[in-house]
Amino acid sequence: MSTEPETTEDAEPGAPGAGSTSAGGSGTGDGETGAARPASAEEALAGSENAPADTGQAASEEGTPADTGQAADAEGGDAGTPQVSEAEAELRAQQVERERIEQRKAGKKAPIASGTKLSGKAADLLAAVRAVESGEKPSATVFEEPPPAPRRSAPEPERRPRPVTSEPVPVPAGPAPEAVRAVRQVLGEGGAPEVLAPQAAAVLGEGADEQLRADPWQLLRIAGVRPEQADGFARALLGAECGPDDARRGRAVTGWLLEQAALAGHTVLEMPALLAALAQRGVPEPDSAVQDAIAEGEALVFQDALEGEAGAPASAPADGEGAEEDQERPVRVLVGLERYAMAEESLADGLARLVNSTPKQDGSAEEWERAAAAAQGSAAELIRAVAGQGLVLHTGGEASLAEPAALLTAARSLGLRAWAATHGPIGRNRFAALLRRSGQAVDAPGQDDEVPGDSPVATVSGLLAGLEGPGRDRDGALDLDLLVVLDAPQLDVETAALLTESLPDGARLVLAGDPAVLWSAGPGRVFADLLAARICPQVASRRPDPGPLGELVSGIGIGELNQVEAPGKEVVIVPVRDAGEAVHRTVQLVVDSVPRAIGVPAEETQVITPGHGGAVGTRALNAALKERLNPGPGRFGGFDLGDRIVHSPAPGRALPGRVVTADAEGLHLSCGGETVVVPKERVEQSVRHGWALTAHQAVGSRWPAVVVVLPGDAAQALSRPWVYTAFGRADRHLSVVHGVEQALPRAVAEVPAKPRTTRLPVLLAPQISGT
Repeated sequence: MSTEPETTEDAEPGAPGAGSTSAGGSGTGDGETGAARPASAEEALAGSENAPADTGQAASEEGTPADTGQAADAEGGDAGTPQVSEAEAELRAQQVERERIEQRKAGKKAPIASGTKLSGKAADLLAAVRAVESGEKPSATVFEEPPPAPRRSAPEPERRPRPVTSEPVPVPAGPAPEAVRAVRQVLGEGGAPEVLAPQAAAVLGEGADEQLRADPWQLLRIAGVRPEQADGFARALLGAECGPDDARRGRAVTGWLLEQAALAGHTVLEMPALLAALAQRGVPEPDSAVQDAIAEGEALVFQDALEGEAGAPASAPADGEGAEEDQERPVRVLVGLERYAMAEESLADGLARLVNSTPKQDGSAEEWERAAAAAQGSAAELIRAVAGQGLVLHTGGEASLAEPAALLTAARSLGLRAWAATHGPIGRNRFAALLRRSGQAVDAPGQDDEVPGDSPVATVSGLLAGLEGPGRDRDGALDLDLLVVLDAPQLDVETAALLTESLPDGARLVLAGDPAVLWSAGPGRVFADLLAARICPQVASRRPDPGPLGELVSGIGIGELNQVEAPGKEVVIVPVRDAGEAVHRTVQLVVDSVPRAIGVPAEETQVITPGHGGAVGTRALNAALKERLNPGPGRFGGFDLGDRIVHSPAPGRALPGRVVTADAEGLHLSCGGETVVVPKERVEQSVRHGWALTAHQAVGSRWPAVVVVLPGDAAQALSRPWVYTAFGRADRHLSVVHGVEQALPRAVAEVPAKPRTTRLPVLLAPQISGT
C-alpha cells in the first residue's frame, strides 16, 4: 500500500530518500488473531454484515501520491479570523525565534576545538571547513559547540498586571506576478510543470528565473520534486553541458537528501549514510559533493566525540607529549541542514537554562509539601519534583493525565500562573474537561468538546502564536510561572526550541506524555532524548489505563499482543480476506454495527488506517464512508456541508473537524469547537476528508469508538508504536478489521520505533552541571 511521508509512519525511513513502502499482495485473513476473542464477538457486534454493499467497489481506485508540497505549503492557508490567521501568527512567532537564533549564532566566534586529530574523510571535511575560514572558499556557517552554562540563580521575575502583546513581525508578501510569469516561462522551457511557478518564485526569492537558468537543480528545493525530475529539467535547459558529475547537481542532491532525512525525523545524518545515499543517486564523487555543500553554506558538519565506547581509550597515557598525538580521538562525523541544527542548539541552550536555574519560589516549601501530601501516589511525586526543579519529565498513559491535572490545580492554588498545552484541540478540550471534573475551573461552564474562556489549557501552536494562553510579557516571554506540555512526544526540535526560548527565567517546565506512542511528524525525538539523557527528575505514573482496552494497549507497549476478556464488546476482531472486504466491513461497522451494538453514533467513531493511498487507504475509505454518511457532489472544492474533514494548517498538525458552510471567503470549518476559514485557493492543499485518518493524524486525540483497518498490504507499515498509537485512540470500543494475519503480533513483538539521528544529548551533556 502506498503511503505519504508527511502524515504516515512510513515517513521514518532508515535511509534518506527511501520511497513509499509497498507490501506484496493482499492478506488472506482467515480469522487468526492474537489480540482478542474474534469470531463470536464479531458476529455479536456485526449482526447484519452479510447485507449487500458495493462501497468497496466505489473506493477501490488506487490513489496517486499527493504532491509532498501539500503540507509544507500550508502555513498561509488557515484564516481563523478576518485579521490574522493561526498559521500566519504561528509563522510570525517562528520568524521572531529564528532571528534570535541568528543573532546568537553570529555572536559565537570561538574556534572548533574538537576534531584536530582526524584522518581520512573526516579530516578532508575539516580541511574544507578551515579553507572556508581562511577565505580560500566562500564563507560557510560552521556549527560550534556552546560553552557550558554555569549554574545560577534565576532573578525574581517582576509581576505584571497584564501581558503586553509583542510587536507583530511583518509577513512577507507573495511573489510578484511578473516574477511568477518569468519562472513559469523557464519551467515551460525545461519541460517542468508550470503549476510549480508560484512555489518556485516564493522559495527561490528574487531572480528565481535566473537562478533556475544558472542552476536548474535548484528545482529540488521545491517540495515534491525528485532528483530524476530535476535531472530532466536540467538536460532540457543545459543540453550537452548537463552531466551527472556536475558540481551543482552534487550540492543540490546533498541538500535534497538532508531534507528527506528531516521528513524521516532525523536532524542530522551520519557521514557514511549520506555518502552511500549520494552514490545511490548517481553522484560520482560523493565526498566532493558534501564538501562543496559545506563550503557553500548549504549544509553544516559536526564532529561529536565518542566517549566511553568499547575499544576507545578513555585517556592517553602520560608517556610524553608524543603519546597523546599518536592517539586519534574517536568522533562521529555528522552533516545536517542549518535550520534544524540551529533549532537543536537553541533547544539545548533553553533546556540547560531551565535545569541549571533555580526556579522562582512561589509558595513556601511547607505549602508545596502540603499540596503533595493532599495528592496520591505518583501525583504527589510529581508535585514534589516540580517544587524544586525547573525541568521535570512525566510519563504515563491516558489515565495518568490526572496527575498533571492535580499538579496544575495545586500550582494555581499556590498563586502560580500555571498553564497546560496540548498537541491539538481535541486533547485540549479533554484535558479542560478533566480539570473541571477534578475541581479546577469549576465555575467555568462548558461541554467536553469545548474549552471555557478562563480554562488554563491551550494548544501548543495557539500558545506560541499568541492566539491562546496567557500572552507575552514586556520582554517577549510567555507570561506564566509553570507550563505543563502534554503529548510531549509530538514535540519536534523546532517547536520545542520555540517553547523553551519563550519561557521566562525562573519558570518551570513539565514535559508529560506516553513514550510508547509515535514520535513527532517533524524532525527530532525530543522527549525520548531527554528521557535517555537523565538530566532532570523523571516521574513515571503508576496509574494503569482501565478495562480491557487499557489491558490490551498496556501489553502492546511492552511488546505483547494479549488476548483480553471483553464482556462488553470493548474489543472486537473482524477478519477479512482482501481489500474489497476490508472496505465493506469498515463501512458496515461505522454505519450500522457500532451504533447498534455499542451505542456510539457514526459521527463519534473514527477510522484509522496505515496510509493514504492504496485500495484501503484514507482516500478509498473516506470515499466509501462519504457515500454512505453524507453523499453529495462535492460542490465546495470537493466537499459538502456536514463532511468530516482533517485540516492541516502547518506541517505535522492535523485538526479533525467538520464543514460548516462555504462562501466567497472560503471553506468554513469547525475544528475542536473553533471556527476556521480556509481560503478557496488553500482548500485542495490543506483539507482532506476525515472519516478515516492515519495514526500520525490521530495522535493526541481520542474518540468513543475507533475502527483500525489493517489490510493485507499494510504488513510492512506496521510497528509497535503504530499499533500502540492506533489502538490507544479508543475510549470505549475498538474494532480491528484484520487482514494481516501474523504480521500484527510480529510487529508488536519485533518492530520497535525506527531510529532517528539527533544531536540533542551531545549538546546537553557539557551544559548540564554534574553530567
